[in-house]
Amino acid sequence: MTAAEENKILDTATIRRDFPILNRTVKGYPLVYFDNAATSQKPQAVIDALVHYYTALNANVHRGIHTLAEEATAAFEATRDAVQQFINARHREEIIYTKGTTEGINLVAYTWGRKHLKEGDEVIISGMEHHSNIVPWQIVCEEKKAVLKVIPVKDNGELDMDTFHQLLTNKTKIVAVVHVSNALGTINPVEEIIDAAHKKGAVVLIDGAQSSMHLDIDVQQLDCDFFALSAHKMLGPSGAGVLYGKKDILEAMPVFNAGGEMIKEVTFEKTTYNELPYKFEAGTPNIADVIAFKPAIDYIQTIGKETIRRHEEELLHYATEKIKEIDGVRIIGEARNKASVLSFVIDQVHPQDVGILLDNKGIAVRTGHHCAEPLMARFKIPGTIRASFALYNTQEEVDILMEGLKKAVRLLR
Repeated sequence: MTAAEENKILDTATIRRDFPILNRTVKGYPLVYFDNAATSQKPQAVIDALVHYYTALNANVHRGIHTLAEEATAAFEATRDAVQQFINARHREEIIYTKGTTEGINLVAYTWGRKHLKEGDEVIISGMEHHSNIVPWQIVCEEKKAVLKVIPVKDNGELDMDTFHQLLTNKTKIVAVVHVSNALGTINPVEEIIDAAHKKGAVVLIDGAQSSMHLDIDVQQLDCDFFALSAHKMLGPSGAGVLYGKKDILEAMPVFNAGGEMIKEVTFEKTTYNELPYKFEAGTPNIADVIAFKPAIDYIQTIGKETIRRHEEELLHYATEKIKEIDGVRIIGEARNKASVLSFVIDQVHPQDVGILLDNKGIAVRTGHHCAEPLMARFKIPGTIRASFALYNTQEEVDILMEGLKKAVRLLR
């Protein structure tokens, strides 16, 4: 990274002009969108790519020799190359298209897990996992009579790494952990987790749904065995995502879904399966959204991850200091290393009531358990109010949020 890139300041005013939805009003107020951890908004380039596909390219991929099919296939595969570069995968065939992080995790659980886990084996997840990285492992562990272990979460929202190392044994077959907590913003020490797991002969899956937009991802440097991400968390369309897996591991895994594209030859007596990555991409894929994922990646890279991260960290610090001035607010998750998520509760006030009042002022936050019910139970709360920040958010919007919270406190307590 050059000195100019390190010192680059995000031009938020210009950025905001690229996101049409930020021009709308909600209940008579300008939209203040702080639900970015749930899904990010889309720049015009992504919207244009979707429209272009349906108006100029609409055809199935990989199966036709006519012009539309060839052009659609080229655009579809260009996204695979872009993702490979974005996460620095060694081989393009290690990039498997999915519907998103959830499907990527399920794919690993139901193929790798069912093949390798047996009675008495151990699977380790963490206490801050999204339900999509809990339930699939519960299902497979129950089916295979394997043991599911959970890394505890400390009071400050960090993983108890001492306990993790104690949980890790020669019976551990896979460790599946979130890189960045969607509910707390905690950035987990995945490098340490991967290294320790590999020394015990276990493989590691990283849930990168939240980290892929905010952190530099180099799967070769991390040496993770699997990494799952979602386009819609990264300025891209919904319904598209990627599972990265090391080539030798993917090749040894059984197929996930069966149908067209994932086959090489079919007879009534026997079917042979396609090569990577198509072995795991059965049926007509979500072509338009995969194609529109590339301009989202291009947009992020044009601005620069470091520039985006610095801006989001400034917003998080500003919002954290401001919210401490409001009586009765308690931040949930104060890890030393956090992404741009501010999760909190207000004494004697239900999070949902606060969310409704904020929405009446055009402010969008997320309230509830954030698909992390066990984590909420650990903190003995029904849920939190979560404000999550992105590159197009501003300090002025944070001020609007704080005024809305102060009014909510006056009305509800």
